[in-house]
Amino acid sequence: MFICAGESEQFDFAVPVGIGMVDVSINLTRLCMAQKPSFLLFVGTAGSYGEKKLFDIIESKSATQIENSFFTNNAYTPLDNMVSTAEDVSHETIVNSSNYITRDKEVAKVYLAKNIHLENMEYYAVLKVAQTFGVPAAGIFIVTNYCNQDAHEEFLCNHKEAMRRLSVYVKKQR
Repeated sequence: MFICAGESEQFDFAVPVGIGMVDVSINLTRLCMAQKPSFLLFVGTAGSYGEKKLFDIIESKSATQIENSFFTNNAYTPLDNMVSTAEDVSHETIVNSSNYITRDKEVAKVYLAKNIHLENMEYYAVLKVAQTFGVPAAGIFIVTNYCNQDAHEEFLCNHKEAMRRLSVYVKKQR
C-alpha cells in the first residue's frame, strides 16, 4: 500500500495519512487496524543535510527521531529513537523526523556526522506504526531543499517539480 502525507503532498496512487508524526501515528494506526496492509511504502519529499542533491530520489528503510537540541546537550530522551526495517543499516540512508525543520547548516553537519542524511516530518512515525503492526515498510523520498536558512523558500520553489519527478519515478517502479 502506498501512503503519503497529504495536503500539498498527495499522489493519485497513495493514501494520505497526515502531516507530522502525531497525525501519521493516529491515522496510520486506524488504517492498519481497519485493513492490515501487507506492505507500506511511504512516498514524500525531504530536506538534505548536505550530501544528497536537489531532486535526488532516495529509498530508505531507516529513520530516527532526533531534535536539534539533542546535539547541543540541551535535551535528552530515554526512548529508543531509531527504527529500521533494513537488514544492514550501515548501507542505509537514514531519515530523521521532527515536527520542526532544520534551518541551521551547522546542525545539519552534525546529522551527517551521525550518518543521517535526510529530514522528513512523517517517516519515523510511519516506521514505528508499521513495526507495531508487524508490517514491512519503506520510504521513497525526493530532495526538495537543503536544511539551511533558506529551507522553506527552497522547498516552495522546488516542490511542484519534485512532486512531478517523484510521481514519475514511483509509477515506473510499480
